[in-house]
Amino acid sequence: MCEQQPPLCSKTRANLLLCLRRLLDDLTVNGHNIPPDLIRRQDFPPQPRYLPRPLSLQDDQQLQQELRRTDDLSANALLLTRATGIRIGECIDLPLDCLRQVGLDQWALHVPLGKLQTERLIPADDDVRRIVARLLALRPLAPPAQLTRSEGLLLPRRGGHDSFISTSPIGVSGCRQTSRLFGPVTPHRLRHSFASEMVRLGVSLPALMQLLGHNDIRMTLRYVQVTQLDLQREFHTARQNAIQPHRPPTLTVPYDPDPSLAGVRQALAATRHLLEMHRRHRDDEKIRRKLQRLDRRLLAVGSQLEQLASAEK
Repeated sequence: MCEQQPPLCSKTRANLLLCLRRLLDDLTVNGHNIPPDLIRRQDFPPQPRYLPRPLSLQDDQQLQQELRRTDDLSANALLLTRATGIRIGECIDLPLDCLRQVGLDQWALHVPLGKLQTERLIPADDDVRRIVARLLALRPLAPPAQLTRSEGLLLPRRGGHDSFISTSPIGVSGCRQTSRLFGPVTPHRLRHSFASEMVRLGVSLPALMQLLGHNDIRMTLRYVQVTQLDLQREFHTARQNAIQPHRPPTLTVPYDPDPSLAGVRQALAATRHLLEMHRRHRDDEKIRRKLQRLDRRLLAVGSQLEQLASAEK
């Protein structure tokens, strides 16, 4: 395996080592005298490190502008995946009534059963609602054969489920050439861009996991890219919060006291608060105990006032 030219990839080497180890184990079970541990864990190549693949901020903006300028079914479908983070396969399976009202002026995109056999509701803002409305407006312009084959679906198809997927990357590639973007652009990279943007805007990882439809938060971490600008912003925000002095709550006696029972109780509570703050600043233990006894008397007076207030009700 080491002499292969071109060199084998890590996944192929690991599969071959697994097959060879199983063969040696079978030979040992059949009575052949084979030394144990000929293939150890250290012999396996390291697992590939999955890195997030979002578009850069500039490329992402240029691609969205190009998709909005194109304004056809494929372009708006890709805009919908970028705005919601859904998979392209989930986007193809969206029904006509995918937009649901979940509250007063609150809407959500209903994603049916997808890759992990889960369905979810993704919050939909005005931009998402506009894209869905545009798809509904462009849908009747598709050929009648596609509409007949895609009855009840938001996106018309030429054939089966994979027919739209096969054309979507081509559309993105054309946008890439027009916008002069760098690097391969696929619909799945729009999902990575959505995840990184949500974290940058303050969405927590558990909430992002639900938005992406993951069952494991470790998978969600593969989608998120934290740039140096993000680190700088988070670091300086944390430092600003750390240097702010802690201000204890204050309760002051009103200048114009209310002669009612409620006003007397409020003034008594303020007096107890000031008395306690003064007691904590005294070093003499004898004086501290005397102030504590005074506070107990004020507490008893407050209890009596509370009983009077209850009797008046």
